Amino acid sequence: MTNPLLENHQLPPFSRVQAIHVKPAVAELIARNQSAIDELLRANDHYSWDNLLAPIEELEDDLAKAWSPVGHLNGVMNSDELRDAYNACLPLLSAHGTWMGQHEKLYAAYRQIADSDDFSALELARRTAVQHALRDFRLAGVSLSVENKKKYGEIKNRLSKLSSSFSDNVLDATNAWSKVLSKKQLTGIPDTALASARQRAEQAGEDGYLINLEFPSYQPVLTYCDDQVLREEVYKAFSTRASQEGPHAGQWDNSDTIEEILTLRQALATLLGFDNYAEVSLATKMARDPRQVIEFLEELGTRSKDQAQKEWQDLCAYASSEFGVDALKAWDVSYYSEKMRLSLFDISQEDIRPYLPASLALQGLFQVVKRLYGIEVKELSGFDSYHPDLQLFALSRDGEVFAKFYLDMYARPHKRGGAWMDDCRQRRYSKGTLQIPVAYLVCNFTPPVGDSPALLTDQELLTLFHEFGHGLHHMLTTQSVAAVSGINGVAWDAVELPSQFMENWCWEKEALAFISGHFETGEPLPEELLEKMLAAKNFQSAMQMMRQLEYSLFDFRLHMEWGKAGALTVQDLIGEVRKQVAVVSAPPWNRFQNSFAHIFGGGYAAGYYSYKWAEVLSADAFSKFEEDGIFNKETGAAFRENVLEMGGAREAMDSFKAFRGQEPNIEPLLRHSGISG
Repeated sequence: MTNPLLENHQLPPFSRVQAIHVKPAVAELIARNQSAIDELLRANDHYSWDNLLAPIEELEDDLAKAWSPVGHLNGVMNSDELRDAYNACLPLLSAHGTWMGQHEKLYAAYRQIADSDDFSALELARRTAVQHALRDFRLAGVSLSVENKKKYGEIKNRLSKLSSSFSDNVLDATNAWSKVLSKKQLTGIPDTALASARQRAEQAGEDGYLINLEFPSYQPVLTYCDDQVLREEVYKAFSTRASQEGPHAGQWDNSDTIEEILTLRQALATLLGFDNYAEVSLATKMARDPRQVIEFLEELGTRSKDQAQKEWQDLCAYASSEFGVDALKAWDVSYYSEKMRLSLFDISQEDIRPYLPASLALQGLFQVVKRLYGIEVKELSGFDSYHPDLQLFALSRDGEVFAKFYLDMYARPHKRGGAWMDDCRQRRYSKGTLQIPVAYLVCNFTPPVGDSPALLTDQELLTLFHEFGHGLHHMLTTQSVAAVSGINGVAWDAVELPSQFMENWCWEKEALAFISGHFETGEPLPEELLEKMLAAKNFQSAMQMMRQLEYSLFDFRLHMEWGKAGALTVQDLIGEVRKQVAVVSAPPWNRFQNSFAHIFGGGYAAGYYSYKWAEVLSADAFSKFEEDGIFNKETGAAFRENVLEMGGAREAMDSFKAFRGQEPNIEPLLRHSGISG
């Protein structure tokens, strides 16, 4: 039986991939690659891009194409068998990364290429790829002693396992909690959410209405359900996932995993000669040093806190005067905020939903990028799929397809929560043929119910545009060197620029005219409703700012201070950060950190601040469109050429300045957020 992961496919053979294929394919490709790299090093004395680096890129691309569908399926169609196969490969991949990064002959070959007279004649993308590789060799411990290289490899291997275990625990804890209720118990919840809960129950073979901890189910309960006791129960189940608290106390508990991850990251930093892991993180980012990050976050906090406190006081006063509530609890905040928003602006999320059918919003998104970048997006059929929800699209310009992307929009059991973009194929040349970029775009929106289409909230619309912004960064690249193609090689605190930038069009009248339309009549979003929607845009924006700063400061200080004399425990540190910036008190049993997958299961360790850092870039970049016109083709072309097409071939600050003509300014972000501090 042939292994589909070892075959050369333009697109992943999803339906043919089985768990038994995974480890044999990965092990074979790693062994082949290592043998081939050693042979390349033996075969040459004078190294060049063509005789060493291009062949290595080809080898590593084969491995990436085999692993890509495995990682994707593990996130969107998780099963015990696939999870075991995925986890069994993590040590192999970690060891391979360490083998590459600590290979002294390979490092010397890169060094020889960088020092050669021919280096300056290489194209920018190749020069940058070599320079980044030399930096990464140092970060992989190429100069360490034999003993410390071994320690480094052991730490990286263990960290890869712990990161996967953390994510598995969050997924299992999320899947473990559900509740079947009567319609009366869900009084206040909109008909759209009730219909979803009813469909969920039917699919589970239950009578009544089923709620769970997937966001499309959890969020309506917290926002609309009149039963405070139920809101508290759902909030507690969600905010104690994978911890020693809550309904599944001690099951899938991530507490020890978090501490071991932090201890190992600090050990890694020490091995490499850094004071803390925050410094390791910043070695590949725009921010220069930890102090700059802390000062940036604290400045945003100083500018926003007074307004955030006033927003909180106004909410408390409203809940007291209108509903007789003396003390708002954490599980009351969304509920009374929605009531207050409706009172102030005469608009609710449910007023907007009928005008945001998912299919129309998607076509509207495609219309936005057509106007900005001259791109056509067309849905494809007849492709290898893993689920009926999956869609495949092609991007073309002047009739030529230059990229594709998969879209998996809806929440379902055994699918990781949240939304993300990942690469499926890199833009690069393979044996003289251009390999076009392919992306995965994943969301967790409320699925269609019966014959009714999926209807988005305004926040889900923002998410769709956000992830497509990441996708454009990957797909519009003109780089053909894998290491700097698309999002590769881009400083992590700038990688959110294209995604957050795309969100701006969701708030523009000219764009909403074709993004929205009633799902039954096709009637455009009424002017009155649009005005209310725009007026409510920055409702409690300072409170939201402080919440993001809470997460960012917690993450960064955790990685800056862990392991030092007198360092706080994880729980004590998040408590201290909350005293500094939070305006809404979290209950003592809240264990948000135990499901903080961005920093413990993903790539944002000591980097969650990147969202706010890049938001400054995106707000300033969009202000150029505000000046020139939101669909100005010349401005769109300038952003495409200087930011999206450049990928990681140029420093992020240089790309930003090439587009904007100046360094980023914090003021547009505050203005767009309605924060006057």
